[in-house]
Amino acid sequence: MPVPGEGQALVRAEAIGVNFVDTKYRQGPEAGAIFQRPLPGTLTGDVVGTVEAVGQGVEGLAVGERVAALVAEDAYADYVLAAAQWIVKVDEGVDHGSDTMLPMGAPVALRVLRTGGLTPGESVLVHSAAGGIGHLALKIARLLGAGTVVATAGSDAKLFAREHGADIAVNYTMRTWTGAVRVAVPDGVDVLLDAVGGDVLRRSFEVLAPYGRAVTYGAACGDLISVPVTSVFALKSLAGFNLTAWRTARPEQARAEMDELAGYVAEGKLTAAVHATVPLAEAAEAHRLLDDRAALGRVLLVP
Repeated sequence: MPVPGEGQALVRAEAIGVNFVDTKYRQGPEAGAIFQRPLPGTLTGDVVGTVEAVGQGVEGLAVGERVAALVAEDAYADYVLAAAQWIVKVDEGVDHGSDTMLPMGAPVALRVLRTGGLTPGESVLVHSAAGGIGHLALKIARLLGAGTVVATAGSDAKLFAREHGADIAVNYTMRTWTGAVRVAVPDGVDVLLDAVGGDVLRRSFEVLAPYGRAVTYGAACGDLISVPVTSVFALKSLAGFNLTAWRTARPEQARAEMDELAGYVAEGKLTAAVHATVPLAEAAEAHRLLDDRAALGRVLLVP
């Protein structure tokens, strides 16, 4: 049984949200340089459960409270240790899928939209919109008052994207995807979110409007490209986002946004789709679902 250290809480897991990035870490060198970690290693996860104990210096958390937490190591377990600073309390009766998005997925989705400077009425394009973070970005864009919302995915997941807030859905594996976006938004999109990288990010500048803002927060394809400076000459911009960097630079604001999102979930304004629930003992199957790029929404492990 783990023992919480200073600033930590021990949580008994009810559900563990599987993160796509861990499938990349597990693959080792073939996944690309950005995903390198010493192997063998441990897996991360977004854990929903009950506080069993707290370490020294922890305030505002009590044994028995139901919480959600991002667990950086050994997340695939019945009992996990989490940094209390980034634990958020959750209400009874809220589904596990939505709660597991509060530690990481929802904060990323909200902050990349705000990093892009989204204002009400502006158009948004979300790449990887069928994934855990992507489909939440569609919903949050609507909560923030976005105008036209365009979704792309690596398969024909059009119906799924429209169910979660997209007006138009496009398969970005088609060579003509930029043309399809231009037909939908002739003047170009104002804010573009990308976690694919590679050629998808490079070509994304073709569909940005003048003064359009692209935000990159991942490289699922494993291809770390160099974006030509000429891509931004046409009054376009590119920003990068990383959750750890954000929490280090603006911890109070990052914490406030977690609580803001928890409020949306508690009020039923923000819900996450769950693609599959898999027993913890069959964790490899959860990774296969993500490896196949067939998951629409969240994949959960249940102890």
